[in-house]
Amino acid sequence: MRIFFASDLHGSERCYRKFLNAAAFYEADVLILGGDLTGKAILPIVDLGKGRYRARMMNDDIVEIGDEELPALDRRIRDMGLYPLIADRETLDHVGSGKEAMEAAFVDLMRESLTGWMQLAEERLAPRNVRCFVIPGNDDLKVVDEVLADAPERVVNVVAQRAWIDDAHEIVGLDYVNPTPWNSPREAPEEGMATKIEAAFARLDDPARAIVNFHCPPSETSLDQAPALTSDLRPIVFGGRVMTKPVGSHAMRAAIERHQPLLGLHGHIHESRGAERLGRTLCVNPGSDYGEGILRGAVIEIDNGRVASHKFVTG
Repeated sequence: MRIFFASDLHGSERCYRKFLNAAAFYEADVLILGGDLTGKAILPIVDLGKGRYRARMMNDDIVEIGDEELPALDRRIRDMGLYPLIADRETLDHVGSGKEAMEAAFVDLMRESLTGWMQLAEERLAPRNVRCFVIPGNDDLKVVDEVLADAPERVVNVVAQRAWIDDAHEIVGLDYVNPTPWNSPREAPEEGMATKIEAAFARLDDPARAIVNFHCPPSETSLDQAPALTSDLRPIVFGGRVMTKPVGSHAMRAAIERHQPLLGLHGHIHESRGAERLGRTLCVNPGSDYGEGILRGAVIEIDNGRVASHKFVTG
C-alpha cells in the first residue's frame, strides 16, 4: 500500500489541488491529510463600480483591476491561503466594524471554500477509487468539523471516527496540540493531551498495525523543532542564526513509545520536516511551505505489516 501524506495547507488552493493530483502522480492508494486545513485571514477586494476593483495585498501593494482580471486575482489570493471578499466599501466597512461581523464573514468564507474542496476531492479521486483520510488541526474552527461531516464518503474525518484503510490497517486521528503562544482553538495542557491521546488509541483494535494521524508531533524529536521566541514573540537570533527549541507534546511522545503504532503522521511545526523512529514507530512530519504554493509531502510504502520505505517529496 502506498500512502501520500501532507499537512498544514492552511487554505492554499494551489496546495490542495496538488494534494489531490498526488494520487495519480505518485500512484498512491490512499491520501492522508493532516490538520490546519483552513486559511487565517480575509483579503478584501473593494468593488469600485463600473467594473473596477481595488485590493491591498499582503505586501501592502495596492492593485486596481477590471472585470477581466478579477478571476486571476481571486485565484492568486486563494492560492496564498487567504479568503477574498468582494464587496462595496459600505459592506466591507460593516464587516470590519466589529469582532462579531468579522467572525461571521470569516466563517462563511471558510465554509464555502472548504465545501468546494470536498466537492473537488470527489471529482478528482472517484475515477481512481482513492480515499482520503483527514483531520482538522489546532488552527481550525469548529465549522471544519461540520463541513467534513457532510463530505463525500471517500473523505473521512478520522478524529470523528476510527476507519480502516485496508483489510489490515486502521487509522485514527487527533486534532489537538499542547499550548502555543497563539492560543489557537484546539489546544490542551499536557494532562489533557494525555487523556485525548489515550482515548484515540482506545478506539483501535490493534495499535501495532495502526496509523495515527496526530497533528501534534512528539516532543524532542526532529519533528518538533521551532524557532525560540522572546516574550513579545520575536525569533531569538544568536550568531546570525535563529535559535530553535522542541515544542511538541511530551504526552504524545510517551503514548507513542507505549503503544508503538505502525506509523505516526504529524504536522503543526512547518519548519521541522523530518522522520524519526520512536521504538518501532516511524514518525513523519512533511513540513509545510503553503504560503509559496509549494506542497511538501511524504510517500510511504507499507508492505507485510511494516513500513517498507518513506521519502519526502516537493511539488
